[in-house]
Amino acid sequence: MEEHKLCSTEMPAGNKASFRETSQSGQESHVPRIYHMICVINCLCFSSEVLEAIENVIQGVLQSLAQKKAPVLTVANRTDWRNIEFKDSVGLQMIPRCTTKQIRSDCPQSAKRFALMLKILSMIYKMVQSNTYATKRDIYYSDTLLFGSQSVVDQIINDISCMLKIPRRSLHVLSTTKGFVAGNLSYTEEDGTKVNCTCSATAVTVPSNVQGIKNLTSHAKFILIVEKDATFQRLLDDDFFNKVSPCIMITGRGIPDLNTRLLVRKLWDSFQIPVFTLMDADPHGVEIMCVYKYGSVSMSFEAHHLTVPSIKWLGLLPSDLKRLNICKDALIPFTKQDENKLASIQKRPYIACQPLWKKELEIMAASKMKAEIQVLTSLSSDYLSRVYLPNKLQFGGWL
Repeated sequence: MEEHKLCSTEMPAGNKASFRETSQSGQESHVPRIYHMICVINCLCFSSEVLEAIENVIQGVLQSLAQKKAPVLTVANRTDWRNIEFKDSVGLQMIPRCTTKQIRSDCPQSAKRFALMLKILSMIYKMVQSNTYATKRDIYYSDTLLFGSQSVVDQIINDISCMLKIPRRSLHVLSTTKGFVAGNLSYTEEDGTKVNCTCSATAVTVPSNVQGIKNLTSHAKFILIVEKDATFQRLLDDDFFNKVSPCIMITGRGIPDLNTRLLVRKLWDSFQIPVFTLMDADPHGVEIMCVYKYGSVSMSFEAHHLTVPSIKWLGLLPSDLKRLNICKDALIPFTKQDENKLASIQKRPYIACQPLWKKELEIMAASKMKAEIQVLTSLSSDYLSRVYLPNKLQFGGWL
């Protein structure tokens, strides 16, 4: 199979000669140098756009003060389903004219949040100016008494990103990564570090700056997203990504963080190979799969960078439990929370365009039983990697 490779505008250090382009006259071309200059200029231009966007917000605050009015910041209602539309090619995205809420400086309920937003805007401005980066955790620990909790910082950063209409990574704010990747993949990180997942006996942590990785190379035939770390590690121990066919495995270890979602999208954009999910047969697993495929309501303003609408549901399907004669004693009864979660998922707009998914959810709802992927060990200890996944991939057992 032809090598998949992402084009890069930068030349690997120590190997520039092999990347030089030569004209017919034999003279060295300046194309790579020009590409690099364009890349740098684009980066500087975008940085100036970020700074200008923040300056416009501060200018609005100053104008309000000059007019002896209480300054107000207006942000979108990111968690309101009325502000969301579904497009099969994109997923859940925020509508252009969404409802908003005001963060007022003269209201006791929102005055502190107003001040915290200005504080974080100031920190972002300094980072963009100095071309430095910080994680959300770094920002929180810079003044824990002021911010109160990590979740407050997380929400404010997302509100700022949405308000400025600028992706969070372009604000120089990075997420703490919890995801892992393994398999037939190599790439170069922004600092020049070369990462080869293919040769690694253990998983590699998903990079904290996915936007900065380059020179992605792979012979993988597909990408497998695994819900749980335990299942991921078992497949890694079984050398699954080499036994069946070359593949890339990735896990967000439960609900995926932003970096894991960005990496899945980047891998799909780079290699255009099938993407499958391996989840528990329960409402929580379905929810996580939907986040990878269609996105989340709270991050709908970044849907184009995060979703992979072509994702297929490989397993564990509710219908698999009956087909494989899984013992009922190995299944787990639904809780009230499971029932509510499943009912919520069934009402979502994307389920209507997925009749096969809808049927599987109906099977789950009727049985009121759920199963973890580990239930397959009741058939044999290596059933998942030796039988279940190879058969699914060979005979097209995905939805």
